[in-house]
Formats: sequence, C-alpha cells, structure tokens
Amino acid sequence: MSCYYDEMSNSAEVIVAGHICLDIIPGWNQTTVELETLLSPGKLVEVGPPVMSTGGVVSNTGLALHRLGVPTRLVGKVGRDLFGDAILNIVRGYGAGLADGMIASGGESTSYTLVISPPGTDRIFFHSPGANNTFGAKDIHSLDFADARLFHFGYPPLMQKMFERGGEELEEIFRTARQRGLTASLDMAWPDPLSPAGQADWRAILKRVLPFVDIFCPSLDEILFMLDPAGYADSGGTSPASMTATDSSILARTAQTLLEMGACAVVLKLGEAGLYLRTSPDPGRWARFGRGAPANQSDWMDRELLAPCFEVRVVGTTGAGDCAIAGFLAALLAGRSPEESVTAAAAVGACNCEKADATSGIPDFRTVLARVSAGWNRLPTRVRLGDGWKYLEDPGVWEGPAEIRGHNT
Repeated sequence: MSCYYDEMSNSAEVIVAGHICLDIIPGWNQTTVELETLLSPGKLVEVGPPVMSTGGVVSNTGLALHRLGVPTRLVGKVGRDLFGDAILNIVRGYGAGLADGMIASGGESTSYTLVISPPGTDRIFFHSPGANNTFGAKDIHSLDFADARLFHFGYPPLMQKMFERGGEELEEIFRTARQRGLTASLDMAWPDPLSPAGQADWRAILKRVLPFVDIFCPSLDEILFMLDPAGYADSGGTSPASMTATDSSILARTAQTLLEMGACAVVLKLGEAGLYLRTSPDPGRWARFGRGAPANQSDWMDRELLAPCFEVRVVGTTGAGDCAIAGFLAALLAGRSPEESVTAAAAVGACNCEKADATSGIPDFRTVLARVSAGWNRLPTRVRLGDGWKYLEDPGVWEGPAEIRGHNT
C-alpha cells in the first residue's frame, strides 16, 4: 500500500449537515459496572469527571474529517442557550471558521445527549432532539455549494421534519445537492421503535430519497429495522447491539435492496464485525455520482468488500461509526481505491475508540495511513462468510463473490 504515503489533496471539501447535540459522558471509577445495578431505582452511582463534547453527525463525522485534514463546512442548528453556546465554543476550538455555517435559533432548546457508557457494557443514550426537530430544507437552500465536492447528511430519524410527510423535506435536501452537482452521502441513526420516528415508514422514505443518494451508510441493525420492523422484532433484534455476528448473505441481500432503491454505493457499519461495501455495477448510475466521483470509476463498479476492525484498547465507542464514515469519505475524495477506502474507514473508526469522546482520538489522515502501513493488527472477522469469499493479504480485506464474478466476466 505504498500509495498510503501520498498527501491528500487540499481541494477535497465536504459539507456535513444534519444532527448536532451536546454529549455529556460521565467518567467511570469502577472497572466493571452491572447494567441492572446501575439502573436500580433510587440508587446513587458515583462517577468520575464528565467528558463534554459535541455529538451527532455534524460534529462526529464533520470534525473527524476536519482533523483528518479535509476542508469541511459544518451545518447544524442549536438554540441560543447555555448548551448552544457550549457547542459553538467547542466547534470554534477545533479551528477558525468551523462554526460559521452553524444556525443559532432563538426560542429553541439545544439538543443534548446523556451518554451512559460503563466499562464492559454497550452505551445507553438519553437524548433530547431540541432544535434538530426544526431543521429543514430551507436551512440548506442558502448554502454556498460552489467549492464543495461532497454533501454528507446524517441522522434523519432524530430530526422530525426529515421523516414527516413521508420524507418530503429529506428528499428536497438531496435533490438540491444533486442539482448543485455534489456527490451526496446519507447516514442514519437508530430510531426508538415506540417514537414517531420508529413508527415512520422508512422503506417508503428510502425509496423516495435514495435515487438522489450516492453513498448510503447506515448500520446493519438500523437498516434491517427500517426495511422490515416487524421482521426485525420477530428475529429477536431489540437494539443496535443485538447482532454480534451475522451472515454475509444478509449483507448481500440488504445491500442489493438498497442499490435497487437507487443508491450507488452502500456502506454497512457492522460494529465490532467491521465494515461492508457493495457498489452498483451500472455505469449510468456512476455517471450521476457528482463532483466527488473517483477518477477510476471502473475500479469501483460492482464491488463487494468486507474490512475487519483493527486491534485497539477500547476506551469508548461513542461516534465510532461516524468516524469510520469520515475515513471512508476522506479516502474516496483523495482518490483511493475501494480496498483502501474501507481500510481507512476501519482505521479511523479504531482511532476513535482509543478516546472516550467522538473525535479527539482522530489524527491527521497521513498518520492514520502510516499506522496501517506499519502493520497494524486486524481482528478476526465476526461475519460468517459464505462460499466465494477470499482474503486479500494486502490490504487485509475480504473480497466477496460479487467482485469475483466481476473479474470472471
């Protein structure tokens, strides 16, 4: 992977828009905490000093891209209150001008999340959506898209206007990005099944929106729930952490459904199982990919890849998926191959896990890639692979049957 030592072009610019909040993450003095004990009524649990950071896709993916060295514009909405001021101050601390695209709205509260992430237990979130619920297409229309190559939007299930009226405003946002010539990327979030977001018809919304989305990057659990809520519940899936292992055929079927709905590239976040990529074989679809399209489009057509996670000492997992997507987008815009892009995604996601908050563990892109090239150990894949998969020693990813068929035809 000698090309990992190349400098990334400064011309790559991304607009990251959508959900933003203030994350409040209590520290833990104990090495292990039983969840049942933690949530016992009336119990006082001693915790350490908190980590306070910005959360949501605007912060997690946007600031990760900025730390990687990709010129990035952040667009999110906060209230004119104490939490809103905290978010804007934190964002400004990462670099001059980063908060210039943020919207401070009077009369609205700022979104916040209490992140309960004790050692040995997956995270629990207590979330208030705040001003995210009023974010709409009008907040996008005034943007200057002139120099941008890619538009990334995230967390519509946590933004009321995005799923009201069958996703009308979400479609308008992505239609606008397409009309301005940008490559468009969409990330999701886990909706509470009992909330209005959880009751929305996400399959219908996705059919409406994905024809304007070039890169669709949900987690596997999120998308399985959205495509078939009843079937997901019947299968025993009750939370985003419910699938600790899965079968490659599930990945292939899910990605194929999303490609048929209109996406060009599907990136499925698999948590500890890594990252899965499936891309369209249609040259006509790639022709509509926008200004962020790779120059070597033929190398990206009809690909199926699985990138295992890298080995790290996990301090926290908040924002790991968002940072992985930042790594993928940075590599794509830098002209890297699909194999290198999924590897970069896994590597940036792993860097995230070495810190408690979402982005302070992310170094510059060159440092990430040098760590990979130095022989960073990978974890064994937790995906049960079917026939036809083979391991590529360099760059250390699995190549699926779709790619093999492509080579044979």
